[in-house]
Amino acid sequence: MKNIVLFASGSGSNVENIIKYFEHKPQVSIACVLTNKRDAKVIDRCNKLKINCLYFNKTAFSKSDCILKILEALQPDLIVLAGFLLKIPQSLVKKYPNKIINIHPSLLPKFGGKGMYGKYVHEAVKEQKEVETGITIHYVNEKYDDGAILFQAKTELLPADSVEVIAKKVGELEYAHFPEVIEKLLDS
Repeated sequence: MKNIVLFASGSGSNVENIIKYFEHKPQVSIACVLTNKRDAKVIDRCNKLKINCLYFNKTAFSKSDCILKILEALQPDLIVLAGFLLKIPQSLVKKYPNKIINIHPSLLPKFGGKGMYGKYVHEAVKEQKEVETGITIHYVNEKYDDGAILFQAKTELLPADSVEVIAKKVGELEYAHFPEVIEKLLDS
């Protein structure tokens, strides 16, 4: 049995997609979803899908070993950041080297770094008149969006594409590829 722990800060659409992808694969268990937002929609999704979800505050995450102890109890084979907005503390990166992955809504190294997430990335892509964008799945290290790249997928952009259209195209790539990359990592 392989255990996945998911971290999310928002609506949890990627979390739900990953949970549904693995729900009929008995060799993989979603051990828990952790969120730093008390009112995150991911909590509702987890309740509907009967998946354990824990809320934690920023102090518990970055100034104590609370999350580290929770993770030790859950024994994750892989930690997946699915729309999680906080920087991972160095203590977690050291404890789980090459066991924490993130998905970013651009073709890194373009449009990465602190404050570059969701619509901010898509707005920057539009502003720079990019002809393509995509997703990057990468290992997490001590810096934002800087870890080794595991996978990228691209989509073409048209000059008329709005920020919302760009977001939709990127979302389709995320849903299609993120669970598959997770599965390959667990199998390797």
